[in-house]
Amino acid sequence: MPQPQDYQPGEFQWSFLLPKYWSIWIGIIFLMILAILPWAIQYRLGQWLGQLAFRYLHSRRKTTVRNLELCFPEWSAQEVQDNARQVFVDQMIGVFETLNAWYSPKWFQGRVSIEGLEYIQQAQAEGKGVLLLGTHSTLLDAGGYLCAQYFEPDVVYRPQNNPLLDMLIYRCRATIYAHQIDHDDMRGLVRNLKNGHAIWYSPDQDFGLKQGVMAPFFGVPAATVTAHRRLLKMTKAAAIPLYFYRHGDLKNPKYHVLIEPPVERLPSEDEVDDATRVNLIIERQLRIAPTQYMWFHRRFKTRPQGYEQLY
Repeated sequence: MPQPQDYQPGEFQWSFLLPKYWSIWIGIIFLMILAILPWAIQYRLGQWLGQLAFRYLHSRRKTTVRNLELCFPEWSAQEVQDNARQVFVDQMIGVFETLNAWYSPKWFQGRVSIEGLEYIQQAQAEGKGVLLLGTHSTLLDAGGYLCAQYFEPDVVYRPQNNPLLDMLIYRCRATIYAHQIDHDDMRGLVRNLKNGHAIWYSPDQDFGLKQGVMAPFFGVPAATVTAHRRLLKMTKAAAIPLYFYRHGDLKNPKYHVLIEPPVERLPSEDEVDDATRVNLIIERQLRIAPTQYMWFHRRFKTRPQGYEQLY
């Protein structure tokens, strides 16, 4: 469903009240009800929905299993299956965590810790912008909320095709992020970095070789985006790794935000070396909580001539 040409993110339109949108409004009300449920019910629902998704989303399950086989060859076949199932469970639990971040943020009080905040503060004190190198976590926007308790993050986002959904998500995220930047708005991204903002950016998906290079990811050649190199070169921003994850007992979870020292010499003159170094950072992060990552994306789908097909 194309958006009207005059549509502005977060803007309400009277057309949203038309019958064709009623099912979405009903769904949103249902999600808001889920957001106020006790956590004991939420995480049990998340586990049940995750098991259901693992069972019936055959293509996603196959991709997840294949990714884990490639990236964790030390795991047995049973460990791969168990962890693949947990990926789906963590994703569904992440939906409830995001709903809590949007509608019941007080639930996170006393559950969040941070490490390395000084690296962002120091860079901004020097007048630099900060490009936060992160991952596509199953925590979704809950991760952004964790960060927002300690600093003001901007986020790069892809607009929804449905204008009502786009408005609702944009407004929910506005309570978390200082600014939301359309992924096509390169000028806005550059401007905010030059103005000293901290922007969450995830260079961890396969967008082909028009936007990247082949570089090892968990030892497997993968198409790796290089757009962040151009951003860093244009803005002189600091590249700072960011990772957040859930830990402890699921019945009483805790959350940790890990900020690492700025990556030195990024960008360098060698884009393959830069991509390799960034991938190594992401690998190290993912090993902390392997199942809290969206492994159901086809990370190794681009296979140039001479590379074997993996899916």
